[in-house]
Amino acid sequence: MKYRQLLILLFASLQLSFAQGSDQKEGNMDSTSPTKGHPIPLWEGMPRGIKVDDGFRPTLTPQVLDAEKPLGAVVVVPGGGYQGRAEHEKWPIADHFNRAGLHAFVLDYRVSPHRDPEPLLDVSRAVRMIRANADAWKVKPDKIAVLGFSAGGHLTGSLGVFFDRGDATAGDPIDHQSSRPDAIVLCYAVISSKGHGHQGSFRHLLGENASEADLQRMSLEDQVTQDTPPTFLWHTADDPVVPVENSLLFASALSAHKVPFELHVYPSGHHGMGIASGEDAHVGTWGALCVEWLKGMGW
Repeated sequence: MKYRQLLILLFASLQLSFAQGSDQKEGNMDSTSPTKGHPIPLWEGMPRGIKVDDGFRPTLTPQVLDAEKPLGAVVVVPGGGYQGRAEHEKWPIADHFNRAGLHAFVLDYRVSPHRDPEPLLDVSRAVRMIRANADAWKVKPDKIAVLGFSAGGHLTGSLGVFFDRGDATAGDPIDHQSSRPDAIVLCYAVISSKGHGHQGSFRHLLGENASEADLQRMSLEDQVTQDTPPTFLWHTADDPVVPVENSLLFASALSAHKVPFELHVYPSGHHGMGIASGEDAHVGTWGALCVEWLKGMGW
């Protein structure tokens, strides 16, 4: 309990920000209507790494602006405990970033009965695909953020610590691209497999009898390095499903490795609030704060 109180005092009351750059730019609203494209299969034929074929095929759906010049992009990764993909954490989020003048892409990734590393292969592929098509889609290839909620936040955080730089010798040109996101956004994210973890997410990701080694590997606060991308985190202090300690532990690890981050802990709010502005105006400020943070880094 003392550890919890210390972390909340350290992070929530001070709202520490290590965001890159000090001159934050206000997000410009873009009046252009976004175009929602058709879902794009991440893989031709059978998805990579598949062990159980339940007929699901992971897709990336673009919701992009009619831009004259390249724009920054946000990949939206909905939550659902690695057993579903919450609809309210998809299109309202894409709409929000479109209104801020950014492209958005919604990822439908593999969940249970699919197991690790299949979801990570999907989100990695999504980032590579956007980079490979950056010219055609008018995306800044060095301004691709990935944003995830709850278990989708765990998947986003996993990409932030387990990314690779691509394989220039691969037969598939998409695999030449790096999967490292240029920023990650973690919204009430599952982080730790330890005492504060959401055990259902880890069961669906790793199976019922996961080894201690696998659980340790997927406890993301222990996997942060100096190469982890700049990170924006938000959580509510009384989240009853995924305790706030998850965000606090990840922020502490970022601080220890001197990775730029911005953390917002709101006093109260249930789990799974999504864009939140329609039910709690205060919690709903996270969206504008996130846009400001991204714009300050050149999105």
